[in-house]
Amino acid sequence: MAASLGIRGRVIGLAVVPMAIIGVLLLFQLIAGKIDDLDQSLRNRAVAIARQLAPATEYGVAAGNIEVLQTLLEKVAIEPDVRGVAVFADNGQALSQVGMGAWTEPAQGGLPTDRILQIEYKDRLVYYAPITRTEVMVDDFNLVDGRTAQPGTQTRLLGWVGLDVSRSATFKSQREVILRSLALLLAGLGVSLYLAWRIGRQISRSILDLTHTVSRIGEGHLDERVEQTGGAELGSLQRGINHMAAHLQAMHDEMQEKIDQATARLVYQASHDALTGLINRREFEQRLERTLLSALQQNREHALCYMDLDQFKVINDSCGHAAGDELLRQLALLLKGNLRERDTLARLGGDEFALLLENCSIPDALEVADTFRAEVQRFRFKWGDRIFTIGMSAGMVAINRDSGTVASLLSAADAACYVAKDRGRNQIHVYESSGHDLVRHRGEMRWVTRIQRALEEGRLRLLWQEIRRTDSVGEPPCHVELLLRMIDDDGSEILPMAFIPAAERYSIMPALDSWVIGETLRVCQRYLTAKREQHCLFAVNLSGASLKDPEFRRMLLVRLQENPTLGPHLCFEITETAAIGNLAIVNEFIDAMRGFGCSFALDDFGSGLSSFTYLKNLKVDFLKIDGAFVRDITTNPVDRSMVEAIHRIGHQMGLKTVAEYVESEQTLAVLREIRVDYVQGNWVRCPESLESLYGKS
Repeated sequence: MAASLGIRGRVIGLAVVPMAIIGVLLLFQLIAGKIDDLDQSLRNRAVAIARQLAPATEYGVAAGNIEVLQTLLEKVAIEPDVRGVAVFADNGQALSQVGMGAWTEPAQGGLPTDRILQIEYKDRLVYYAPITRTEVMVDDFNLVDGRTAQPGTQTRLLGWVGLDVSRSATFKSQREVILRSLALLLAGLGVSLYLAWRIGRQISRSILDLTHTVSRIGEGHLDERVEQTGGAELGSLQRGINHMAAHLQAMHDEMQEKIDQATARLVYQASHDALTGLINRREFEQRLERTLLSALQQNREHALCYMDLDQFKVINDSCGHAAGDELLRQLALLLKGNLRERDTLARLGGDEFALLLENCSIPDALEVADTFRAEVQRFRFKWGDRIFTIGMSAGMVAINRDSGTVASLLSAADAACYVAKDRGRNQIHVYESSGHDLVRHRGEMRWVTRIQRALEEGRLRLLWQEIRRTDSVGEPPCHVELLLRMIDDDGSEILPMAFIPAAERYSIMPALDSWVIGETLRVCQRYLTAKREQHCLFAVNLSGASLKDPEFRRMLLVRLQENPTLGPHLCFEITETAAIGNLAIVNEFIDAMRGFGCSFALDDFGSGLSSFTYLKNLKVDFLKIDGAFVRDITTNPVDRSMVEAIHRIGHQMGLKTVAEYVESEQTLAVLREIRVDYVQGNWVRCPESLESLYGKS
C-alpha cells in the first residue's frame, strides 16, 4: 500500500509530525501564560496587603504609638515573600520598620497621596500606600425637628506604609513551570522524531539513491547519473536530476575553458611587458639564468646585448608620454621582425631593451646587434606633423664559464652600453674588464660614494669669480658667479668637472644643488649685511635634474618666501641643453622666480643644435656664450663669427651677453671690439674665497 503512494502522499504523512510539534508548542505557550499569572498573583497579593495595612496603622501614626505600629508590622512581615515593611510620617521620616526593605523614596518626597505606588526592581517590588485620617464634622446647631444633622468629611495625609516584596519565590515557580514545559516539549519532540523516523523509513531507498547521486555531483563527479526506477513524482525527480547533472557538466566544461584562458592570460602578463608585448625583466632574468647554467655545465657560448635608445627623452619630453609609448610599441614590432628562432628580446624598463643570443659567438652576435642598430637608425617616427630620427646604443658581453652571476652580466652589459653612449651614441661596445672606458665608469661609481660622504661631512665649498662689464675698469665687483668645489681627504680642492658627470648620471645633482642654494642664500645675506650700499648679483648654476625635481623647486620657492629681499640679488644659470629638454618646466620656474625679482642666464649657449630656435621661447636676461667659441676667438674666424652672431641676436632680443673662458688680453680685446657686455675668465679674475669678497671695499 505504502509502495503505491506517490511522493505527495508521503509528504502529507510527514506533515502530520510538524502538526504534533505545533500542538506541543501551543501547550508550552499556555504554560507560559501560567508564568504570567504567577507574577500577577504576587502583585495582587502585595497590593492587597498594602491596602489593608494602611488604615490599620492610622491609629498608631495619629497617636504616635510606635509599639502598636511595631506589632502590626511584625505580623505583616511573617507573610510569604515579604522582605520588609515600614511606616513613614508625612515628612518622610521612618516611624517603624521591620525586615530588610530599602527605602529611599519617602525621604525624596513626591509620593502620591491618593493611590498606591508600585516601584519595580529586578528582584523585588516596593509599594507605598498613603495613610490618611478621615474626620467627621457635625454641626450641633443645624437640627431640624430633632433629626440628626448631616455630617461633613475631610481627609488628611498622615504618612505612608512601605511594603518590600521579594520576587525570588515567583521566579523559582516560573523556572519550575518552564522546566516542566521543556520536559513536555522534549517528550513531544521525541515522539515526533520517532514517528518521523518510522514514516521516513518508508520513503524508499529511491530517495537515498537520489541523495547519493546529488552528493556525488556536488563533489564534482558531474558524470554521475541516477537510475530511473520510480514512477509518478519520483520518476520526474530522477529525470530532473539527470538533466541538471548534464547541464552542470556542460557549464563546468565551458567555465573550465574560460578559467584556462584567464590563467594563460595571467601567466602571459606576469612574464611579458604590457606596452610592447615583449618579455619583461623578471622573465628575461630567469631565461638568462638558464642560459648561464648551460654555459657553466655544458661549456656553451652565448651573448647578452643591452640596448638603450638615443634621444628617446627628447621625444618623451617634447611630445608627451603617449608619443614615447607609441614609439616603444613600433620599435618592439620592428625589432621582433629581426629575431632568430633561439633569440630572446625583452624590454627591461623605460627605453631599455635586452637581447639574449643563445649558442652565438661574439662576432656573430655583433652582426645581429648591428642589424638591430641599423634598423633603428633607418626608422622614422612620425607624431603629428613632426618626424623624429632616433638611434640605439648597445653594450655586449659574452656568456661563458667565467661570466659570474646574472647580476654581474647585466651590470657588465649596462656598463658597455654606457661606454657606447659616451663615445658618441648609436654604437655597439663589447665589454672588456680591462677597458679604459669601463674603468672610468667604475670610477664614476666610486665618485657617487665620495660625493655622498662630502655632503655628510661638510666638505663642499663655494668660491666666487667676477663677471665684469667690458667697459668698466677698477670698479668693485657687482656681478659674480659662485663656483662649487669639493675638498678631498687630503685637503686639496676637486674641480666640478671631476665629480659632476657622476652626480648627473646617478641623480645626485638635486642634493648638490640644494646645498649650493642654501650656501648661496647665506653668502648673499652676509654680503648685504657687510655692504649695504653696494648691489651685487650672485649667479649660481642649476642642473637639469634639479629643474625637473618638484621637491627641489618647492624647496627653493619656500626659501625665497622666507627671504624675499634676496631675490633681486640672485641670478640662476641654466645650461642650454637642460633648458631645451625641459622647456615648459623651465619657463614655469622662471615665472615663479621672477616674482621674487630673480634674474636668469642661459649658460653654454651655442653648444646645442637648435639654439636659435629655442632662444625665443626662453625668458632669460643673460646669454652666456659657450667657452668653446671664446677660447680660440683670436685665431679662428669661424668662432669669432659665431660669437658675433650670438651677441647680435642676443641684443636684438634685449639680452645681455657674457663671454666665458677669457684667458688672455688679446681675447678680451676682441670681445671689447665685438662689444660683448660682460666677460668672465681667469684673465679677468681667478676664483677666490668668499672671505675676499666680503673684505672688498
